[in-house]
Amino acid sequence: MRLTKLLATTLLLTGLAPLAPASASSTSCAAVAVTAPAGARIESVDAVRHVAAGDVPAYCQLTITVTHGSDHAKTVVGLPETGWSGRLQGIGGSAYAAGDTGAPFVQAVKDGYTAVTTDAGVLTGLDTSWAVRDGQLDKTLLTNFATRSVHESSLIAKDVVRKHYGRAISYSYWNGCSTGGRQGYAEAQNFPDDYDGVLANAPAVNWTQFAVATLWPQIVQNQDGHIIGNCVLNEFRKAAVEACDAADGVRNQIVDRPDRCGYDPRRLVGKIVVCDGKEVTVSEADADVMRKIWNGPTDERGRSLWSGLPKGADPIWLAGNIPGFPGGPGFPVASAWVGSFLLKQPGFDTSKLTYQQYRDLFRQSVREFDSVIGTSNPDLTAFRRTGGKLITFIGTNDQLIPPGGTLKYRADVERRMGYVNDFYRLFLAPGVDHCFGGNGAAPVNPLGALVDWVERGKAPAVLAGASADGTRDLCPLPQVSRYRGGDPKVASSYRCT
Repeated sequence: MRLTKLLATTLLLTGLAPLAPASASSTSCAAVAVTAPAGARIESVDAVRHVAAGDVPAYCQLTITVTHGSDHAKTVVGLPETGWSGRLQGIGGSAYAAGDTGAPFVQAVKDGYTAVTTDAGVLTGLDTSWAVRDGQLDKTLLTNFATRSVHESSLIAKDVVRKHYGRAISYSYWNGCSTGGRQGYAEAQNFPDDYDGVLANAPAVNWTQFAVATLWPQIVQNQDGHIIGNCVLNEFRKAAVEACDAADGVRNQIVDRPDRCGYDPRRLVGKIVVCDGKEVTVSEADADVMRKIWNGPTDERGRSLWSGLPKGADPIWLAGNIPGFPGGPGFPVASAWVGSFLLKQPGFDTSKLTYQQYRDLFRQSVREFDSVIGTSNPDLTAFRRTGGKLITFIGTNDQLIPPGGTLKYRADVERRMGYVNDFYRLFLAPGVDHCFGGNGAAPVNPLGALVDWVERGKAPAVLAGASADGTRDLCPLPQVSRYRGGDPKVASSYRCT
């Protein structure tokens, strides 16, 4: 299923190039005595040796289970037998999974890192059955998922490294996208000593707003009594791209700045489109619903509660119906947040929510959970003081976590701290979808850029990007990429301005 596959792979871009010559080291694979983080107790430490496979070296995988009472959270550490660079890499999760021991974990080991990830004691993917126990929210597991387990996994990994290799790590890096991006921001905000560098892409920051706001397209259609078919949704997207594509000076099927695209969906009213072999005329009701979806959720007086879906992004993920998906219409991350965490009713049918109930739930989410999982604190002073460096890229076509939330967070940080590009750089990726995909160029080695910044003091002026159609450098805000002439498929044809 498309959505399950996408959410399962949104935690980071794999295929990272080796970052530095690795020093040779090897040791036996055995469990070590792990020091428990404050407030936790070690339940078990298990060791499994993975033999070399292809260009992945043999490595020792330690699984450390900790408890805070009723939970059982696992931290998994991968220790290369040879070629360890002295670096640690934390691996982020996606949707309601706190981590990943699959391809990203193995890639980190391949690149000479000690890898670490955690399951936070919760389940994987979209399964939130852990959230409610006997009608009450499981606050222990929510705390694990929100912040605690990622922090504790960094402490555990550093302790394991000292005892396994006989020396401390040289540098530590976080690498995540989506939920993994939010986890990276949580580390920078709450535990600034954990990681020297944080790569946190398409981050689900402002979780308490985002996780309700992405349900808005379904609320609008259900409450207005007008469902837009997938093919008509796609016609609106194509029309917006056609209208705003050339704003950056070149036509390439990309809207560089959807927030500045003034396309009015009423311009499509009367157009005949073919849907499943049948002719359909775009109606005023279609345009009205699309306008509300693009504008985002509003309160009772029409004031914006949160940003909407960017023009140019695929609207089907949040507003349409994905055939074969068991959860039915609606973004399952949002539906699960509302049902399990806000209403304490797992499996609740969110299609029954009225506008007023939706708005009440939006406020409840912020009121009750912002301090728990909101990841919205704009004060990064401590992270800056420790010498930490933070890189984020967001796709302008992000169809699952609209980029408006990250842009707002960045603006909040600047209002509080002033100039922040000395330690925090945010790059727009025109035409890129959630974490990867789309027509635009995605960064090819953002982790390498972060390492250069942390270890060599070389701040990235751009992030080199590539797509199936060519190359294009991504620019750090407040700069944006503009076409200056030449082959639009070559990075040198653009400049940051």
